Amino acid sequence: MKKITQLCVLLLSVLAYANPTEIVAARDSSVSGRVIDASLNQPLPYVNIIIKDSDNKTITGGITQDDGTFEIENIPEGIVTLSIQYIGFKTTSKSITIGKGNYNINVGDIYLEEDIASLDEVTIVAEVTTIQQKVDRKVITIGKDLTTAGPTASDIMNNLPSVNVDQQTGNISLRGNENVRVMVDGKLSNVPIAQLLRQIPSTSIKQIELITNPSAKYNPEGMSGIINIILHKNTTIGFNGNINVGLTKEIFAKFNSSIDMNYRNGKFNFYGNYGNNIGKYANYGFIERLDDESIQSFDSRNNNKSHLYKLGVDYYINDNNTVSFFTNQNLFNGIGDGSTGIQYIDQPLQLQNFDNDIDNVVSQYNGIFNHKFKKEGEKIDLEVDYSEFSQDEIANFRFTNIPFPPNYVDFVDTNRNQTVVNLDYTNPLDDNTKLEIGAEARLFETNIDYNSTGLSVNPLQDETPNNGDEFISTPNTDFTYKRDIYSLYVTYGKTFDKWSYQVGARAETVAEDASALSQSVNGLENDPFENDYFQVYPSAFVTYTPGEKNTYQMSVSRRVDRPGLQQVNPIREWSTPLISSFGNTNLEPQFTNSVEFNYTRKLEKGTITGGVFFRLVEDEINRAVFIDRLDINKSILTFDNFENTTAFGLELSSNYRPTKWWNLNTSFDLFARKQKGITEILTQPIEIATPNDIERTSIEADNLVYNFRLFNNFKVTKQLNLSLFTMYRGEEKGLQFTRNPMFMVNTGLRYSFLEDNRATFSFNYSDILNTMKFEFEGDRPYPQAGEFNWESNTWNIALSYRFGGGKYRALQRKNRDDNEKSGSGGFM
Repeated sequence: MKKITQLCVLLLSVLAYANPTEIVAARDSSVSGRVIDASLNQPLPYVNIIIKDSDNKTITGGITQDDGTFEIENIPEGIVTLSIQYIGFKTTSKSITIGKGNYNINVGDIYLEEDIASLDEVTIVAEVTTIQQKVDRKVITIGKDLTTAGPTASDIMNNLPSVNVDQQTGNISLRGNENVRVMVDGKLSNVPIAQLLRQIPSTSIKQIELITNPSAKYNPEGMSGIINIILHKNTTIGFNGNINVGLTKEIFAKFNSSIDMNYRNGKFNFYGNYGNNIGKYANYGFIERLDDESIQSFDSRNNNKSHLYKLGVDYYINDNNTVSFFTNQNLFNGIGDGSTGIQYIDQPLQLQNFDNDIDNVVSQYNGIFNHKFKKEGEKIDLEVDYSEFSQDEIANFRFTNIPFPPNYVDFVDTNRNQTVVNLDYTNPLDDNTKLEIGAEARLFETNIDYNSTGLSVNPLQDETPNNGDEFISTPNTDFTYKRDIYSLYVTYGKTFDKWSYQVGARAETVAEDASALSQSVNGLENDPFENDYFQVYPSAFVTYTPGEKNTYQMSVSRRVDRPGLQQVNPIREWSTPLISSFGNTNLEPQFTNSVEFNYTRKLEKGTITGGVFFRLVEDEINRAVFIDRLDINKSILTFDNFENTTAFGLELSSNYRPTKWWNLNTSFDLFARKQKGITEILTQPIEIATPNDIERTSIEADNLVYNFRLFNNFKVTKQLNLSLFTMYRGEEKGLQFTRNPMFMVNTGLRYSFLEDNRATFSFNYSDILNTMKFEFEGDRPYPQAGEFNWESNTWNIALSYRFGGGKYRALQRKNRDDNEKSGSGGFM
């Protein structure tokens, strides 16, 4: 590494000497000295020493040795400037005169001070979690308390204000809506969200940003906004790292571990990460039909193995130019099995047994170039990101006492890729004004090849199988979906007196092209779909700060929810003997107009934040429930566009420290929304009804939901912390059913030991009262009640160890956006 750095300096020197008009003839002259870290009072190695002439042009240079000393020779006569430059420290310059009998100058010890403004925060885990309301987001800094609440990102998400995770599907929602984008270090990932959240260790998370009303600088997708997970980064000089291992168990054991390493020396920073999550998961439940007194039971198990690798390098060319590259590779294998049983009165048990094997690989390649101009704060960033996802799935379905359909096997081959190119330019026009301009190209393509045994019929069509024909509920299909998005954005922000504002707009042109080539009883069919549209997404933010203790904020924005892949995929997503789920290729995007008001009050021992929001949704995408034409006892779930709808809500959150040893975070959120959908009913009793007796009707569900969370952290000693977490989720009405309230209590401890608290042991016990159950009841399309359970009553032990002894910090790798206004650059 040292030789590479010296070679770079030598090349610069050769280039300087190549222009004789800029250099006065040199004699046997030199400048020597030693560079010292002012805060640590220790020598600094590999510091850049630059000699410049009176026109500020570089003449020659070198670097300091391991002991901080340097000596630069062959310096021409005259007045020169000695510039001491080191990333993360303030540049120091001295004027020196060579000549007049003074050709060998020793400047002695030069002390460099850290440039706090240019450094990212030191990677130190806070004692307690804090929640801070910023201009366009809520920033939750994860402390030692909250990390004891679960081993992975998925486990701690339910602890965050306004965030919920569906433990059955892994879907995440914000303010009661699943139309939310999840990012890691400002990057969307091709890794399925549920798989991604279970892959990230909670100890690797530095902050979580809830960006409910993003600015025009962001991609405008997601009705509820963006959840951005920011991971700890390490750019410490030398070799450093961290190891985490954990074990979780209720019914089955689940093991997770990770190791993060980096080597930083001179102009290079090399880093690598590996994480895994290995274990079995159990889910079980039932649905009781109240009209025919039948019971449908569910029992499934999954044995999942996920491995995530990351390798990257940052090259600090100089103070103004940085090049970074990283690659992520995620390998996943999931083996599942289970059964779905149907029990009718006085009839034998009808049973569907299934097993499936899923393998997928996600590869991501990311390159960034960052250039800082001479003007403070002016910069340009170019980023290219390419990712690809490939998955193979084999699923076997076997039936007992079910005459139709016969046993069958599904084969699903999925391939998709995404290319994103970003160009961002930032220019502070003056001390109070900033202009941002950018462009983005996002190219997405997916292909799903579905094959199964036998002849197929689509149950959404009025078709019935011929006697003696084999049947499965989805035809063999080759589904291709492309989406190309090109966008430009501009934002303008200004601060004056007690006010600040930011306005902006993002213009996008979108081209969508879908094709579903399928084999049915009518032969080869194609269902093409094209949709091209242009939209402008404005945003505006206003902040008023009358004093140090009070802050008022208002924001407005327009966003879009483009149909997700599963929402447009005509291939069956999942199936039971009574229910199947399909996508709708002809879905149109929905648009959301949002308004938010927030107030933050600083207290003597904490803060409190309150806010209200309102959303108007155009062409809402929601569930449609149909009766299966092939068997009127069965239901088909799909999606459709509906009329405009509205939603509103309020949020309250607070950090408060009653005593030095007790800290608490509490949050309350309430939201109201009206959902619209389509369902079908039978006009005749089910015993005599035929497909001709099916009548389609529109349905609505008015919903008022509230959630409450309280997290207590007790500091027993400097090394020992105890925690107690309580969560209540109120009743929630949907188009199909009403979910009953849910309640959970978690407890845990965290103990730090060894030198500098390098090692940490944690233990937590989740859902200690075993009350977390998904209980529901409804009457669409049939009167029903049910319950689903998962492994919520778990205990977890974890051990973390930090190694390495570097004491010098340097700039972290380039972030695409500033943390205040948008996401940061990349882990995933």
